[in-house]
Amino acid sequence: MSIALENEYATYKIVDGILYVTYRKDVILDLPAAVYTVKDRLSLHEGLFLPVLCDIRQIKEINKAARVYLAIEGSTLINAVAFIVESPVSEMLSKFYLRTSKPPIPTESFSTVEQALNFLKQYK
Repeated sequence: MSIALENEYATYKIVDGILYVTYRKDVILDLPAAVYTVKDRLSLHEGLFLPVLCDIRQIKEINKAARVYLAIEGSTLINAVAFIVESPVSEMLSKFYLRTSKPPIPTESFSTVEQALNFLKQYK
């Protein structure tokens, strides 16, 4: 069974106990956008802790306020995060986020969906 939701920033779907978040092309995440995406994500979970596969390959920019919010409030009901990175920009964004925001849950970056899913399986 698959449950899905989308907004102007991302698409969200739960498949086999993993939440897939795919950010849209050229998204710029500031604090209001981060708050909005977390609100939508939480409405999809319905109180369940889930591992998250987060595809950030198409994000254009994320500011400091959004990074801080996502690291703390954005970790609500998440037990692990796997970022999918590809371009130098998305890889740089994920490394910078991990180094500066220090999320309170296991969080790693991967270049393939398969690697990310292998990491997340231990948190299902």
